[in-house]
Amino acid sequence: MSVKPGKARKLNYMSQLSVDTGHHVITDIKAYHADKKDNQYLQDITKRLKRRLHDQGLLWRNCVADTGYSSGENYAFLEREGLESFIPPHGTYKGGPEAFVYDKEHDHYVCPEGQIIPFKKVFYEGCNNNKKKEYRASKYVCLDCPIRRQCLKKSQEKRITITFYKEAYERNNKRVNSNRGRYMKGKRQSTVEPVFGTLRQFMGLRKINTLGIQQANKVMHLSAIAYNLKKYLKFTPKRVKSGAGILSLLFLVKNSVYKLKKLFLRNLKIANYKVI
Repeated sequence: MSVKPGKARKLNYMSQLSVDTGHHVITDIKAYHADKKDNQYLQDITKRLKRRLHDQGLLWRNCVADTGYSSGENYAFLEREGLESFIPPHGTYKGGPEAFVYDKEHDHYVCPEGQIIPFKKVFYEGCNNNKKKEYRASKYVCLDCPIRRQCLKKSQEKRITITFYKEAYERNNKRVNSNRGRYMKGKRQSTVEPVFGTLRQFMGLRKINTLGIQQANKVMHLSAIAYNLKKYLKFTPKRVKSGAGILSLLFLVKNSVYKLKKLFLRNLKIANYKVI
């Protein structure tokens, strides 16, 4: 069951595909249930695709995807797999509260008034079990603070919650905002999106007329095979007609006829026939 803001609920399948940026060849495609987000399928796709490319003797270095695949867990996972991610973060991501300074050595925050907000615990939040870190100061620390009302609002103590994968986020964001990251963004827009549009418009993936996810997966694989075959035919080298080629062909034919004539005459002599 897929649920999107402003749209009716429907029973849909989600098509996840990966494309080679060099020649726009589909390297992986699979049908998933549409009850989850894109970022929840990235790790499964990566493991399957990396194994397939390795078996074919191909090296995979960069993972380029849109914002839907972003999460701190995915950034950290790709780094463990030896891949550089170029995935823009969600607009809701914040590295930490404004005007608070993070002390990496002691793992705590320092507020604008110089008070320390120490680390308390690691916990999991929400239905997706997002891993987060909590920093919290005692309410007695903020009793006489001049900016207490603006900082705490209705709370009694200062509490800061950030993603557990903050450093992985920062490394990914640095790559995304670099010149290379902007180049990768253009590559993604001119590679994956046109391929997906072609599959929908011309390869029968606008609607799946089968029952069950296994049958839907077969339909997606057949569409990808048809697309890749068309790509392969375009890359098949064609013979170029030229004067040098024609002369070479004539020389080969003349040489072959001469050898056949010589062999025929030799057989006649052996059989004691008179040659005129």
